[in-house]
Amino acid sequence: MLRFAKPLNYVCVSPNSKQRASMRAPEQLPLIMEPESRFFADPVIVLDFQSLYPSIIIAYNYCFSTCLGRVKHFGQISPFEFGCTTLMVPPDTIAKLLMKQKKICLDNEENSRSMISFSPCGVAFVGRGVREGILPRMLSQILETRLMVKKALKENKGNRVVERVLNNRQLGLKLIANVTYGYTSANFSGRMPCIEVGDSVVSKGRETLERAIDLVHKKWGSQGVRVVYGDTDSLFVLAKGFSRPEAFKLGAEIADLVTENNPSPVKLKLEKIFQPCLLQTKKRYVGYAYESPDQEKPVFDAKGIETVRRDGCPAVAKVLEKALRLLFDTRDVSLVKLHVQRQLGKLLSGRLSLQELTFAREYRGAAGYRPGACVPALQLARRWVSNDRRAEPRSGERVPYVIISGPPGLPLFQLVRSPLELLMINKQDGPSGSSGPQPARVNAHYYVTKVLIPPLQRCFSLIGVDVESWYADMPRKFRFLIQPRGTGSMLDINLGKQVKGMDNCAGTSKKSTISAYFASSDCVACGAPLDPGNQAALCQLCQKNAHNTAFILASRCNSWERSAASLTKVYKENPLSDVLFLLNP
Repeated sequence: MLRFAKPLNYVCVSPNSKQRASMRAPEQLPLIMEPESRFFADPVIVLDFQSLYPSIIIAYNYCFSTCLGRVKHFGQISPFEFGCTTLMVPPDTIAKLLMKQKKICLDNEENSRSMISFSPCGVAFVGRGVREGILPRMLSQILETRLMVKKALKENKGNRVVERVLNNRQLGLKLIANVTYGYTSANFSGRMPCIEVGDSVVSKGRETLERAIDLVHKKWGSQGVRVVYGDTDSLFVLAKGFSRPEAFKLGAEIADLVTENNPSPVKLKLEKIFQPCLLQTKKRYVGYAYESPDQEKPVFDAKGIETVRRDGCPAVAKVLEKALRLLFDTRDVSLVKLHVQRQLGKLLSGRLSLQELTFAREYRGAAGYRPGACVPALQLARRWVSNDRRAEPRSGERVPYVIISGPPGLPLFQLVRSPLELLMINKQDGPSGSSGPQPARVNAHYYVTKVLIPPLQRCFSLIGVDVESWYADMPRKFRFLIQPRGTGSMLDINLGKQVKGMDNCAGTSKKSTISAYFASSDCVACGAPLDPGNQAALCQLCQKNAHNTAFILASRCNSWERSAASLTKVYKENPLSDVLFLLNP
């Protein structure tokens, strides 16, 4: 910008922090519509304005050097507030511009902005008939250069080195053009903010999007076409009853009509078509995207949901994406239910890998948290620093952790462990009855109810499905823990070994489970009294006959399950009074 300003004898303002702080706060907001949160089987046309804010700056000549201030200040003889500084425009200058503009409008309506124009927020700018702004001139050359680079990129297809260099250059030019608006409205850390220019760009962008929505509704509203979502510079148009080729044709017509009704270089282009599509909330949607009528295989495109977010665990992204793909491909909710229940069952039975259950949250540094903050990344960092001062993660680094099981009532942040700590705990096998490490099992109930089900519920509730009921319908598998006589350790009869971190549950620990109070003095297989020195749950004979003992325990469990199934069947087939009679004859 300075290169363009110096030949024209302009000197850029350099406000200090006090001047920036005293500047008026931004008042305008971009248009972000509340979407119709539902599942769409019909094509949804996605149209996007090409570089909307840079195009508006060029089309309407918005710049620091062309701004005349707010209309309410017209007629003042004294200087008035303008960005971080002040501005004084003589009243006779405004009058001359308005008279010239009136004369031009009478001769030719197409040049209605050649002398002076007004933004929707009440700020005046001189037109190109007076002078061309620095920002429009700079952005025009940037966008023209980008088109030249993209043309060269097409000519050098096949040369990977040149392609990579040219692609990075055109991307850099695009980012420079897009952040120019931010340079005009960065009132906290910007070098030359001017809120009048920034608000004018935002308000004009909002007006452009609203005008495009009105055009769509006026011309195609009678055909069942309507805008279901709009976000800053994009439109989501539902083409109800249209086939995909017809939707592509309709999208091209909408893009051409909106482009014709806006000054150059403001241009609306057809980006893609979603079919099917799920609109969840603002900036959260997912669907199968088609970019051309000839495309046969769609692309799974998601924005804002857990499949593309980095603050969750990989298991959430995998389960949710697979469930959505099943819904889009088959439209069969029963297959989605079967998949979700199968994945929940794997998690509950401990068959998911530790990597899929690992969170990775950003660490903001010790000074980046308020006092007393209970953040998992901060808790792990404090624990590591207490052992080694050099082990603190760097600011911005992602810290991996998992949530483990613990005694009832324990706060969640105390159940945070790093994957390495969990592996080290599982590797250790302390002596029976000793005070062991903290629980080393992943908290499956937490992952199911707090991590997996909520994102599934947010998506599939849009089609009238209750994912929580799917989980409630699943059979429960419990780990039965018993306490052998004379010890304070818990024994998992399913695994036949001591459960780590459950030592002294009925003794010294204040928080324990009810199973800790059922100490057994008999063999769980044959029922024979155990020897005083025997710390196991089985007698010596049953321990020797392992196969026979396993058969006895399995048969007993089978008998219990048959009895439970029989009672359940009686309960379902008979009224409550009959059931009570059968249970208490």
